[in-house]
Amino acid sequence: MTEVRVPRALTIAGSDSGGGAGIQADLKTFQELGVYGMSAITAITVQNTLGVHGVYPLPPEAAAEQIKAVGSDLGVDALKTGMLFNAEIIRLVANQIHKFGWEKVVVDPVMIAKGGAELLQNEAVLAMKEHLLPLALVVTPNIPEAEVLAGMRIRTMEDRREAARRIHALGPKIVVIKGGHDEGGPDREDRDHEEARIYGISAGADREENLEKHLEEHLEEHSDKYMKEILAEHTEEHMEKHIEVHLDVVNHSYDQARTAMHSEKYSHMNSPIFKAVGNDRDPQVIDLIYDGAAFTELSGKRVNTVQTHGTGCTFSAAIAAGLAQGMNAFDAIRSGRSFIQAAIEDGLNLGQGHGPTNHWAYQRRQGVLR
Repeated sequence: MTEVRVPRALTIAGSDSGGGAGIQADLKTFQELGVYGMSAITAITVQNTLGVHGVYPLPPEAAAEQIKAVGSDLGVDALKTGMLFNAEIIRLVANQIHKFGWEKVVVDPVMIAKGGAELLQNEAVLAMKEHLLPLALVVTPNIPEAEVLAGMRIRTMEDRREAARRIHALGPKIVVIKGGHDEGGPDREDRDHEEARIYGISAGADREENLEKHLEEHLEEHSDKYMKEILAEHTEEHMEKHIEVHLDVVNHSYDQARTAMHSEKYSHMNSPIFKAVGNDRDPQVIDLIYDGAAFTELSGKRVNTVQTHGTGCTFSAAIAAGLAQGMNAFDAIRSGRSFIQAAIEDGLNLGQGHGPTNHWAYQRRQGVLR
């Protein structure tokens, strides 16, 4: 009798006490897709749908020893990394991946949480570029993360393509720049002027030329400072200011959560006129895939919801699950895209802020009820 081998996937990431992201989301995804899940925890986070209230990194050696224990006994068909927190953890994780010779590696370069909490120390970005990305089969940054990795602003699809080229040059075989943070819509001109205020450049027709010149000078002399500014722009403090200045970004799930939590302060956001402006954003989410030779776009319906906590973790875990099952990278990415689309559309409506996605949704749509 031929023994059927169970596909095995490892997640190397932080723990989310709220269960919506991190290793909890990854293990739920593995289980739903018929893959045996294992974990190496890098940090304990104290969080719920309202945000991250504390981060307690484990000793770097703890992550390395967990990986070694799993790899030497149970075996790993594919793995994904999530929140790695600091440079030393990244180096030790990369070293273990290299020692075992694992090739089906998905890197989700987690940098900031939905509520703005910084989950990757700035100096760790360089370690990720140097040690981890060269080992990746697939890397899955969202737009803010891609801006940091590529060292450039992303405003258009062509910007995304250029960022994908730059990230691919760092070593990963396939780059997937997720489109969930693509702002699009009629408020782009307002954001251009806000960008001009932040970076001290002129707005208008010559904005791109001035911005490019500014970034070249800034990256050459202050690359670490630039990374900090990019991350800072997406922190809670900046979002607070941005909401007050530019009212037509209501369709951001972050803004919706803040509106719900502070309804009196942001009551204007609930007006029909205000919502109509926000709804002019692109109704499609486009994920851009680049393999070093060609670009592929995967699109899905944009869902107007705050039930988006853990989407990046879940998407990358679904890709890893597909790779563990023997799918090629592109099929695994497409499968992961379908999984997260269902998880977002069929939200669980838990918590008062960014609720978790529904990890049951995909299989239930397939008629597989457990």
